Amino acid sequence: MLSIVPTPIGNLADITLRALEVLKKADMILCEDTRRTQTLLRHFEIQKPLLSYHEHSALQRLEEILLLLREGKSLALVSDGGMPLVSDPGFQIVNAVLREKLPLEVLPGPSAVTAALVLSGLPTDSFCFFGFLSNKGQKRRHELEALADREETLVFFESPFRIVKTLRDMLEVFGDREAAVARELTKKFEEVLRGNLSELVQELVKKPRKGEMVALVSGKGRKQVLPREVRS
Repeated sequence: MLSIVPTPIGNLADITLRALEVLKKADMILCEDTRRTQTLLRHFEIQKPLLSYHEHSALQRLEEILLLLREGKSLALVSDGGMPLVSDPGFQIVNAVLREKLPLEVLPGPSAVTAALVLSGLPTDSFCFFGFLSNKGQKRRHELEALADREETLVFFESPFRIVKTLRDMLEVFGDREAAVARELTKKFEEVLRGNLSELVQELVKKPRKGEMVALVSGKGRKQVLPREVRS
């Protein structure tokens, strides 16, 4: 059995009882960064062999993983935080497991995408998640131009080092729409900035922030639902 196990995005108390049960029973845990996963496992007093699986090792690890599953081993796939495969490696494993008709289960759990969406105050009736935009300016603007007519709330992951550039590109392409930036979700310094794109740019230039970030932008033609001023 391959079990897809979501892990906390910040606060370790967010892990589920079922996730802990699966991790304790697994013969081996597949993970991105063994150091991050060891921190999680030590906190819950779990000792298991780890197999590193990331975008650079995907192909060479795949056959090894399939062999273990064919032998009847129980494997748990985790990411550094949140749901595996969502802006994380692992698709090739799941795809191969399905092709070979091997057992697969997916556990529900923490997600920065839905947490940020609900906290943002933007419409939640329909939304789309696009992961990380390109780190190259011209390509990033082209990606945004392709989304300019979407009417649902748009959700992105972004680096704190690029957040101002990205918001400026969004302002240029989308116009001054309502938006939000959520950072360090579930952690001690969790913060959500809400306002128009121009206000968010001004605030983040005036006071740069660190930490993992989710940027959200209102869809085309949506009515304003947020207070006019940036607030946390």
